[in-house]
Amino acid sequence: MEMVLTAVFEEVPQSEGGGFVAYAEELPGAITEGDTLEEARENLRDAVEELLEANRQLTGKSSAGKKIMREKLTVSLT
Repeated sequence: MEMVLTAVFEEVPQSEGGGFVAYAEELPGAITEGDTLEEARENLRDAVEELLEANRQLTGKSSAGKKIMREKLTVSLT
């Protein structure tokens, strides 16, 4: 499965240490940094994957023994 998110990269001034801060606009909590733009991109991919996996694990634990349904959800963004 693929998910397309909006990656935002903010350049940090050299006077504040330099590099880039990166986050996924649609996924609160997926935020990271990198010394270079490419490093920030790679770190953001990792952060998104780790956040989604952590959410899956938390949901699995909290729903144990409960009758639940899961289905695909498609939304349109403007």
